[in-house]
Amino acid sequence: MSLRVLSVIPPMTQLNTPYPSTAYLTGFLRSRGVAAVQEDLALALVLRLFSADGLRRLREAIAALPKPRRTPAIRRFDAQFDRHLASIEPAVAFLQGRDTSLAWRIAGRDFLPEGPRFAALDEYVDPHDEGGGDPLAWAFGALGIQDRARHFATLYLNDVADVLREAADARFEFVRYAESLALSQPTFEPLAAALAAPPTLVDAALETLTLEALARHAPNVVLVSAPFPGNVYGAFRIAQAIKTHSNGDARIVTVLGGGYANTELRELAEPRVFDYFDYVTLDDGERPLLALLEHLQGARSRDQLVRTFLRADGQVRYVDCREPDIPFNEVGTPTWDGLPLDRYLSVLDMLNPMHRLWSDGRWNKLTVAHGCYWKKCTFCDTSLDYISRYDAASARVMVDRIEAVIAETGQTGFHFVDEAAPPKALAALADELHRRNRAISWWGNIRFEKSFTAELCEKLAASGCIAVSGGLEVASDRLLKLMQKGVSVAQVARVTRAFSDAGIMVHAYLMYGFPTQTVQDTVDALEYVRQLFAAGCIQSGFWHRFACTVHSPVGLHPEQFGVTLKPLPEITFAKNDVQFIDPTGVDHAALGGALNKALYNYMHGLGLDEDVRNWFAGYVGPVPKTRVPRHFIGRALSMR
Repeated sequence: MSLRVLSVIPPMTQLNTPYPSTAYLTGFLRSRGVAAVQEDLALALVLRLFSADGLRRLREAIAALPKPRRTPAIRRFDAQFDRHLASIEPAVAFLQGRDTSLAWRIAGRDFLPEGPRFAALDEYVDPHDEGGGDPLAWAFGALGIQDRARHFATLYLNDVADVLREAADARFEFVRYAESLALSQPTFEPLAAALAAPPTLVDAALETLTLEALARHAPNVVLVSAPFPGNVYGAFRIAQAIKTHSNGDARIVTVLGGGYANTELRELAEPRVFDYFDYVTLDDGERPLLALLEHLQGARSRDQLVRTFLRADGQVRYVDCREPDIPFNEVGTPTWDGLPLDRYLSVLDMLNPMHRLWSDGRWNKLTVAHGCYWKKCTFCDTSLDYISRYDAASARVMVDRIEAVIAETGQTGFHFVDEAAPPKALAALADELHRRNRAISWWGNIRFEKSFTAELCEKLAASGCIAVSGGLEVASDRLLKLMQKGVSVAQVARVTRAFSDAGIMVHAYLMYGFPTQTVQDTVDALEYVRQLFAAGCIQSGFWHRFACTVHSPVGLHPEQFGVTLKPLPEITFAKNDVQFIDPTGVDHAALGGALNKALYNYMHGLGLDEDVRNWFAGYVGPVPKTRVPRHFIGRALSMR
């Protein structure tokens, strides 16, 4: 039997670029002679909802609401409906880069109807402006018409999204869509209830788009890649539409895979999942899919499947005949064929420099190596395959892939999506790019390790590196040792300064709430961060609250980190995050607000001379003076 495979991206992922999983799978399957196509239903759903027709349907939903449910945002939207109808498609076209001249009207603040999201603009205050100036000039620059317009158009879409959520689907989000239904949910009940409920406006649009994709491609097999909890509800709605509208000889096999399944469904025991999906695969999809396609063609028995859940006799069964994975050198080149690359939206919703790289502009996503070459960090899911199994491709193969992608897309920007790109592999890649005289722009995630010397950073910059992100985490040598990061704060300072001196922007991933982290540790961490910004070592950062997962060393061996895990309920569906008791009793949620406020100001060059304790005003409890010497980072840099 000849098979035709359709891979789909369910809502929601990024708006500016396709999530790469379907591109990888489609490229691999085509390299093995399989008829494979792909669709981004996440983007298609956004474009369907945020169109003139989509707004008309939204207004119909509003008309059906009882008056008590019509919030101020809904009433404002309804009162300005004609302006929304006239502006929605031009605003989307502008964010797609198809009508850049509209920037002047959008930036003038008289074209787009402005809702509550625009109130945030009043928070942009230049501390050096004595009045009469432009309050946004310090954020966007004197000539930033396109930037201003993108920011305003993004706020406008967020306003409409708020109305959509309040009037038609309370779960709607551009990224974390219905996330609570899937995030570490021990049972399938919340998701089952949502799927059994009458379809919302969003559900109906997604079902229509799914059926349109089936009509275009006539697949035998549909692969649904769900990387995050915010994709899961959409993934099941897609599968539900397929199962409802296919029958008899036209029956379509549905398969769920991706990061969510790999992380949270490893102990799946819920038979109802298989009312929607015939199979659920774990870890890298290439080998399981080859085995599954052979099974569907009658060339392999069910007992010879690889890392695959299925339902047999009403019970969930896991089958794994343990065949080796496809070497990273042989997985082929991802293809974006079939994805509408000119229809993605370059949004600008945050002024964080690295977040802007993430969301503004389309990037070709590639991986330098499979897994993490370090794989020791105790907060990370080091027991899972996507981190634990390290396998690198040669520089020649990587640049072959880069050139093939450029030939297909016409775009030379690359985001390397590794957990941590290896220094040796990046050096070899830079040499191969230089040998071929190939000009690209690229950025990616690294570890701030001493192998990144000033000379290597300059080589990477010459190869097209424009930014790197890496984990500074808690900025505390005691906790960095407990995390087994393999770096010190002083080392991070020297490495980040080497990147900055080479003209490469540096973003630091920061963490708070790690086991045994005290208020003193948090104050000291912020002082280190303040000095790193003041010294020009880092230009961007983001604080993440530590979450303990069952696949990390902290989750597997909590006694080694001084914490006690709270008991988990019986698990039949998702299992990942686990709550724990930390004897320090610190209110990390309250500290997090202070950390984020300080960081926001540091990224704009503000407050760098202030005592870090000032940011913790209002915190319940004493805030100690930092123990970090005021010139610690400066002395560390002088030791290079």
